Amino acid sequence: MKKDITDLFQNATVTELKLGYVHDLSDDQYVCLICGDCYERGVIYADDDGSTGLFFEAEKKMKRHIKREHQSMFHHLIELDKKRTGLTDLQKELISMFHDGLSDADIVKKLGGSSSTVRNHRFTMREKMKQAKLFLALMEMMEEHNASAPKLVPVPVTANMVDERYVITEQEREGFLNQYFPDGWDGRLTGFPKKEKRKIVILRNLAEHFERGRLYTEKDINAVLKEAYHDYVTLRRYMIDYGLLDRKEDGSQYWLK
Repeated sequence: MKKDITDLFQNATVTELKLGYVHDLSDDQYVCLICGDCYERGVIYADDDGSTGLFFEAEKKMKRHIKREHQSMFHHLIELDKKRTGLTDLQKELISMFHDGLSDADIVKKLGGSSSTVRNHRFTMREKMKQAKLFLALMEMMEEHNASAPKLVPVPVTANMVDERYVITEQEREGFLNQYFPDGWDGRLTGFPKKEKRKIVILRNLAEHFERGRLYTEKDINAVLKEAYHDYVTLRRYMIDYGLLDRKEDGSQYWLK
C-alpha cells in the first residue's frame, strides 16, 4: 500500500528528511518520503526477496527499503529541481563529491580549477548551512508566534509549480469550491477556470473522487470526471499534468498519485 506523500514531505523535519521516512501517527505507520510505501508498527515483515529468511520490525524494514529501492535519501534530494533546492548544477556536483569523500585534489582532477577554489566552495557552503539553520529557527518561531496566520493548502509540486501562483490559503480554497461547486463540493462543476490557483483547488477536489491504490482504465477515469463536468478530457489531462493522476505509457491503466 502506498500513501500520498505531498503533505508528509512538505511538513517533514530536517531529521525526517535525512532519514527518508516519517512516523505517521494517524495510523501508526512508517512512510517512505520518496515513494509512499508504508509499514505498520507492530507488524513483522519478511525480507524483500525471502533469500535470507530474516524478518524485520517496521522501522528496520523501512530503512532496508530505502537503501534497496532508492539507494539513499541523499541521492533523492540531490536530484530535486533547482527551484526546490536552490542549488546550481555545479553546487550539486560538488556536494555529491564531498559526500563521497573525495579529496580536494581528486575534485580538481574531475572538474578542473584549483584546490583553493574547491576549499572556497567548502567554506561558502558551510557558511550557507549556518545561515540556513538560523533562518529556519526564525521562521519556525515566527509561525509558532503568529498562530492566526492563514493556513496554506499543500499543493502537489511539479518542476514548474514553485512560485507565488501556487500559494493557496484554506480560506481561498473554500471560496473557490463554493464558487465552482454551488450545489456542494461533490456536485457538478460550473466551469473550468484559467487561473492556476483555481485550477489546483478544483483538481484536488476532483482527485478525492478516486480511490488511492486502485487501478483505473481510461474509461473509468472518464466516467468519474464526466459526472462532474462535460469536458472530462480536459480535466483528465490537467490532473496528469499537475501530478494528481499517473498512467502507463500506453494509457491502459491510471491511478491516483
